[in-house]
Amino acid sequence: MKNDLFEMVKQAKAASLILGQTAPEIKNKALVLASESILKRKNEILSSNKKDIENAKVLLEKGEISKSIIDRLKLDEPKIEEISKMISSVAKLRDPVGHVLYSIKLDERLELFKVTVPFGVVVSIFESRPDALPQISSLCLKSGNSVILKGGVESLESNRTLFEIISESFVASGLPEGCLQLVEGRAAINTLLKMDDMIDLIVPRGSNEFVRYIQENTRIPVLGHSSGICHIFVDSDADVQKAVKICVDARVQYPAACNSMKILLVDSHIAHIFIPLVAKELIEKGVRIKGCPTAFSILSAHGLKAEAADENDWRTEYLDLTLPIKVVRDLDEAIAHINNYGSKHTDAIITENMVKAKKFIRSVDSSSVFHNASTRFSDGYRYGLGAEVGISTNKIHARGPVGLEGLVTTKYILIGDGHVVSDYVGKGAKPFLHKGIDRDWEARLK
Repeated sequence: MKNDLFEMVKQAKAASLILGQTAPEIKNKALVLASESILKRKNEILSSNKKDIENAKVLLEKGEISKSIIDRLKLDEPKIEEISKMISSVAKLRDPVGHVLYSIKLDERLELFKVTVPFGVVVSIFESRPDALPQISSLCLKSGNSVILKGGVESLESNRTLFEIISESFVASGLPEGCLQLVEGRAAINTLLKMDDMIDLIVPRGSNEFVRYIQENTRIPVLGHSSGICHIFVDSDADVQKAVKICVDARVQYPAACNSMKILLVDSHIAHIFIPLVAKELIEKGVRIKGCPTAFSILSAHGLKAEAADENDWRTEYLDLTLPIKVVRDLDEAIAHINNYGSKHTDAIITENMVKAKKFIRSVDSSSVFHNASTRFSDGYRYGLGAEVGISTNKIHARGPVGLEGLVTTKYILIGDGHVVSDYVGKGAKPFLHKGIDRDWEARLK
């Protein structure tokens, strides 16, 4: 298997050198064809997904997986239409390769350019969600990267069908074979993690433990986040009805999503009014409430069912309909709590006080910080990125939902005309001009 995997990666590496030079029109043509093929073959996708769901239900009964995994796994016609639109939206985005970010004249006929280029070979290892496969494939193609996909066993059939459709579309459009690869089997992961001489970037998507394992067992750069402990803080100056609507959406709309609200913080000055209102709606929608001593007391006084929360709840990423609620003294305590317990993913404040909103936005150390909006907006497609390869909580290279800009790096191009360093050092050294220029490096070679 190692030999087969080595050959796949070798082929992906060769394909990446071609793909990095491929014209935007050809890449866009491939994406449009893939988008159309997804819709035409939706029945195949649904049939494969049905098999995955049936297999997952067996594992659920055995206690080997959670219900949240099945929620992430399921595809339906609206979801397939959304996948198709996502792929076509990537085709419409500006090509991220070849942009001059920095240009300067060092001397006459000696000019330096900093240009965006693809990484090369990207490995994406993801769990549960089959819609991750077309997202990542589309973004990697558009950014000129070959991609090796490793999905979870629970989405095996869905991944195979989606891969087949997208791969056939890419090759039919003139892209190099091997630019898109699908590997299976858990043993492949550890082998891939050791190929730091051939693989340029790893993008893991899955549980905290899974992402952390990837980060700790490879020398290849890893782009990802280990958890999505997202908070909403309802300030004393919040519009209560607006806050209820936002909080219900953030917890209920898609409970298993990494950007769903996991912890609700409420200012003590509004807690006795807001908590019963929001809890009533949440409980009606099947949410299990866990409260700090103050929140628990308020809920009990209103006859609302709740459980006592403990220290561990503030550090837990609940992917089901569970919500811990904590009452805090004020804005400062809310900020401190988020920066202490949060995962730097997405956090929001609900308030009509703009001074407080600005302080929260400036002080919370997360990759996305919102005001008066659901945390569920933290998504590459909703951000206008076309799609996302994942969400990064790193502070270097890319942060937040990562789209095309996170899949390119840079290289410097220096164009001279017989220039040598000796002329610029020592006695009588020529001075550098270091004058900004606005020109394309390719124009310099005409």
